[in-house]
Amino acid sequence: MGWIRYHRNISSSMCIQNKTMKIQRQLPFSIVLPTLAVALLSLVLFCLPVLAQDAPEALRPPRGAQVALVVFEDLQCPQCGRTAPLLVQASRTYKIPLVQHDFPLPMHNWSFDAAVLARYFDTHSKEVGNAFRDTVFAHQLEINPQNLRGFADKFAAEHKIGLPFVVDPDGKLAGLVRADKDLGMSLHIEHTPTIWVVSSKRGAKPYVEVTDTSQLYVMIDAMKKD
Repeated sequence: MGWIRYHRNISSSMCIQNKTMKIQRQLPFSIVLPTLAVALLSLVLFCLPVLAQDAPEALRPPRGAQVALVVFEDLQCPQCGRTAPLLVQASRTYKIPLVQHDFPLPMHNWSFDAAVLARYFDTHSKEVGNAFRDTVFAHQLEINPQNLRGFADKFAAEHKIGLPFVVDPDGKLAGLVRADKDLGMSLHIEHTPTIWVVSSKRGAKPYVEVTDTSQLYVMIDAMKKD
């Protein structure tokens, strides 16, 4: 799995928490009581269920769908490559949308350029763009920064598509990739692939992260029943 390094300074957090507790012991009761009330209210609000209409826009199904799969992926990530066929099959089996987002990781040396190429093929059709992504996943071990362009040229020729020498002269396609990455960061994504089953039903739990892909079908069934 392509992990972003994530480190939490536990010792510093504990020091801050201990200092806060010492200060609270010294505060008069008239100040401590409102503070505790605010903290209790925050805890209650945190525990309330998130309704579908309150879910982030990125974690809602496309218009007209009740359930969908949402994935943030890196085309160079081995686990993304292993998971991609499962997601495609699940989408076809349940006839639900599969919404794919770019999340190229900084340690991968050709994933961003591959994502830009995929966006170029998207301009011909989403089906062709997704076919390029699937082909990249299937041939990850063969691809490197030096032969990525040749790989894309071969794919384009097989699909009778002209691939210009400069595929993104104004940087718009790269901007789309970066926008997806920023979206993922706003959702606090820490690794690829990050997969959600999402729902539009009112009153249901609107989205749940898939941490064990062996349970994907079970989670889709549960979401469709809620």
